[in-house]
Amino acid sequence: MRRWGMRVKDLPRRERPRERLMESGPAALADRELLAVLLGSGFRGASAMDLAARVIAHCGDLDRLVRSEPHRLLAVPGVGPAKAARVAAAFHLIRRADAEPERARVACTADLAAVAAPLLRGHAHERLVVVVCDVRGAVLRRAVMTEGGADHTTVPVREIVSAVLTSGGALFGVAHNHPSGSLDPSEADVTATRRLAEAAETVGLRFLDHLIVTDDAWRRIPL
Repeated sequence: MRRWGMRVKDLPRRERPRERLMESGPAALADRELLAVLLGSGFRGASAMDLAARVIAHCGDLDRLVRSEPHRLLAVPGVGPAKAARVAAAFHLIRRADAEPERARVACTADLAAVAAPLLRGHAHERLVVVVCDVRGAVLRRAVMTEGGADHTTVPVREIVSAVLTSGGALFGVAHNHPSGSLDPSEADVTATRRLAEAAETVGLRFLDHLIVTDDAWRRIPL
């Protein structure tokens, strides 16, 4: 059993919380070990894990600790303004993340149209939009890739694939508008769709669809 006050750096490597977190992941650590990583250090006569245990005991339980204001943490010997602010900021970020609305998801072609259409409708020039998703279909990014004339815009396959990869995406779809109101794909649209599908397969991405969007409708371009 570890003696009270033993410094974390004096523990065997396999018992140090920071090293265990990096090797085995956060789930392998107890509450006080995770808090010790966040605190970073203890104070004279008490290690970071000792201090973490005192902080949790002072608050009563982990749920109350998560909701504690910095000034309450200052009442624990060894917790100064820097440590109190660090802990409060970390838990507040968690609350913000929990409060954020769930990201839009693309599970079908209609979902892709719904995500892309707001960036396309009402524009007098053709523009191309890419929608990047994670492996579960959650939208990571949507962006205008090109904007051209009234009846044409380019489809930069290399740039689109690069944008998906740099965004950490696994799935992606594209859409462009036809200001004329026509839903008929051009020969260039069909060719670009095939090139996108081939490029995606080459780098291990899943290509969803290429859509034509007008102000009141949309259409999928077949491969």
